[in-house]
Amino acid sequence: MSTTNMTEVLVGAVVLAGAIGFAVYAGQTAGISRGGETYALNASFRSLEGVTVGTDVRLAGVKIGAVTDVTLDVDTYRADTEFGISRGIEIPDDSAAVISSEGLLGGNFVEIMPGGSAFYFAPGDEITDTQGAVSLISLLVRFVSGSGE
Repeated sequence: MSTTNMTEVLVGAVVLAGAIGFAVYAGQTAGISRGGETYALNASFRSLEGVTVGTDVRLAGVKIGAVTDVTLDVDTYRADTEFGISRGIEIPDDSAAVISSEGLLGGNFVEIMPGGSAFYFAPGDEITDTQGAVSLISLLVRFVSGSGE
């Protein structure tokens, strides 16, 4: 094999390895390659700013699932959201779902704030106590303009 052919083979192998690595990363980020069984819970939010399919669902800072579907309810103008929760994790039926931020530069995630009920959500149930995303831009504008309302 000539030096040119060997160089082309090596470059091709590096490009192929990079493409496979990217595909694995994209699959993990989108939740495609996650194993384990989940059950669905639903919630309706006023604002889902920064939350898309694949966004983490956390309880006490621990990832327990991911957002699996987001649709707009054209009658109520609310964002209907479905998320998969890992089997074996029971959520009290008086819990709340809140859109939280990881910080100024971090992304948003769905945080489950557990209640104290002795009864738990069944697969397909809806969390009715929700709090939408708070726009950091709106807060900064209100702070700079001195509006306390």
